[in-house]
Amino acid sequence: MTGIASPLQMLKQLRWPGGLSSRLLLLTAAFALIAEIMILLPSLAAYEEGWLLERERAAEEASLAVEAAPESMVTENLARQLLTGAGVNTVAVKIGGVRRLMLRAPSLGSTPALVDLRQPRGAAWLFDPWRVMFGAKDRMIRVVAKPRFRSGDFVEIVLPSEPLKQDLIASLIRTLLITLVISVVAGGVVYLALAAFIVRPMRRITETIERFRADPEDAAAPLVVAPRRDEIGRVEEELARMQEEVRQALRSRARLAALGEAVAKINHDLRNMLTSAQLQSERLAALGDPKVAKALPRLERALDRALGLAQNVLNYGRTEEPAPSTRRMLLKPAVEAAAEDAGLADDGVKLEMDVGARFLVEADPEQLHRILLNLMRNARQAIESEPSRAGRGVIKVSAAKSAGEATLRIADNGPGLPERAIERLFQPFVGSARSGGAGLGLAISRELAQAHGGDLVLVSSGPHGAVFEVRLPTGVRAQAPANDAA
Repeated sequence: MTGIASPLQMLKQLRWPGGLSSRLLLLTAAFALIAEIMILLPSLAAYEEGWLLERERAAEEASLAVEAAPESMVTENLARQLLTGAGVNTVAVKIGGVRRLMLRAPSLGSTPALVDLRQPRGAAWLFDPWRVMFGAKDRMIRVVAKPRFRSGDFVEIVLPSEPLKQDLIASLIRTLLITLVISVVAGGVVYLALAAFIVRPMRRITETIERFRADPEDAAAPLVVAPRRDEIGRVEEELARMQEEVRQALRSRARLAALGEAVAKINHDLRNMLTSAQLQSERLAALGDPKVAKALPRLERALDRALGLAQNVLNYGRTEEPAPSTRRMLLKPAVEAAAEDAGLADDGVKLEMDVGARFLVEADPEQLHRILLNLMRNARQAIESEPSRAGRGVIKVSAAKSAGEATLRIADNGPGLPERAIERLFQPFVGSARSGGAGLGLAISRELAQAHGGDLVLVSSGPHGAVFEVRLPTGVRAQAPANDAA
């Protein structure tokens, strides 16, 4: 009907209290109430059954007095006394298949309700006390039970329900008071325990999160991790670790931003110097000296790359790297050019290649050069850092293709990476494996590889060297900038 809300809609409209402790108190009270009901139903049913059995035993004893009388006959006055003492209106006994009415009041009143105590009554047993308490005052009950003090098939009694009703109400009140006290005490203990072990720690965690949100860089009030091994303790440990990582990331970002601003200031002067160097290289090319002509291509490539880097150098500290402009290219010449710029030589740290002459990759040539240059230079510096090697070592580059991916493996026979560097290897400013390093080379190289749709990973590291893999997708070109799309 319009204008009348259903019970389900009314339940949905109920507003829970905002605090966790208030909700916990309500839930504790609700669970205590449910436990009280579960205790109350069988308690009242057992009380009713015991009460009826007591009346049945008293009536059975009265029937024995009748049988002891001459010719099993008693006077009306004695019968009334026996019935009153037993608290019943009628007593009957069935012996040998014959039912005998032993005692009977002048009037039975209404038709009695049957209660058979000889067999289980199922779930109805729980609700019989409530039928008695809410039934009519003149309601009669007929009880059938097995005899205890005599032989026979059963003993049957009929009695009014009003005395049982009064006793049930009194028992209900006593049970309610007892269970209420127990529920209040148990509920209070449960509430206090949950508040101490859950609500207070969660409130402390919430306040820490709020302070951290207001000022993430404020490390003056860190989260105090309690010595707990449960879920709350794990949450506190993970929250403290996350806060420290976020603070460290913010510090790194601030350093990158400051570095970007510094580079922006010197970028103009650096470009002027590189432009002058280019002009001088063009004049050297005009001399016609064969040795100069042989060295000029390498010098020109270095100057071109330096000019490009001067324009975008360390944009990592302020913005992302430009999107790669990919094309199909031969890998072997790219590896040789990167090895030359990384300072690899036959009389020192030398290059070994297992790359086919026609092995093709799809990549941005400049960005791939930067990736390979960073990896080879890092490997060379790691090998040269060991005095026992006398500056000699091997860097091996191999390549293979699998379904949809080209894998470039760069392995060296150096000392490997220290444990402290492996944990944060690709994080700028904290992942450097050598003293004085900025920790930017691997971070930038990985970003460039991921911009291609691939990745840069450390495969292994140990006393026999480190192995890196550059994984590039094949057959799918990375998105190029708008001015290079054509």
